[in-house]
Amino acid sequence: MKRIKPILAATSVIAVLSGCADNPQAMHFWLNEAGGSLDEGGFGAPTAHNIGVHTGQINVVQALAERFSREVGDTVNFEFNKADLSPEARSILDTQAKWILQFPEIRFRVYGHTDLVGSTAYNNRLGMRRARTVVNYLVSRGISRSRLEAVVSYGETRPLIQTDQRELRNRRTVTEVSGFANNRKATLLDGKYAEIINREYIESATTATEVANGNVGTVE
Repeated sequence: MKRIKPILAATSVIAVLSGCADNPQAMHFWLNEAGGSLDEGGFGAPTAHNIGVHTGQINVVQALAERFSREVGDTVNFEFNKADLSPEARSILDTQAKWILQFPEIRFRVYGHTDLVGSTAYNNRLGMRRARTVVNYLVSRGISRSRLEAVVSYGETRPLIQTDQRELRNRRTVTEVSGFANNRKATLLDGKYAEIINREYIESATTATEVANGNVGTVE
């Protein structure tokens, strides 16, 4: 009887593995070490990143700016000669606001752009109107105006597409990370940066309803 139990156990494992043979993820679970499925390129990557931050090899502001652009999208577009937000632009800005609310330490700047139709002076004013429209909308979504560091108009001077015709892609605003609020850069670099990462992981578990209601993060 004692010998039967190990035989039955071994037979059960063989049966389970046989059933997983056509499922690579299941086979990985059974045949690799515990926690191996969490490895997205190396368990040392987060540690290496934090070391880079504290030694100055990684610029925190630049890293967050790149992440913001990659995860959220930093650009909204406008109709010709308009500074009104389209439904699509509002949707993008809603996503930006949710991301910004997760990082109360960070300040942002909004840049306004136009296409090349019209005078330089007029386009400078139009670019500023667009930037202020975006800032006002982000404020309406719960972002403190003090964290939207400034609005800048590049007018027609930085087109994405070189054309003197109407071009939607040139009529845009760009939201960018600009620095730390309340001079908190020094405290972040002496070990507080981990608090941002820890809070982010905790808040990533919030429900979709909480996020939709704008209850994620801290508003200054």
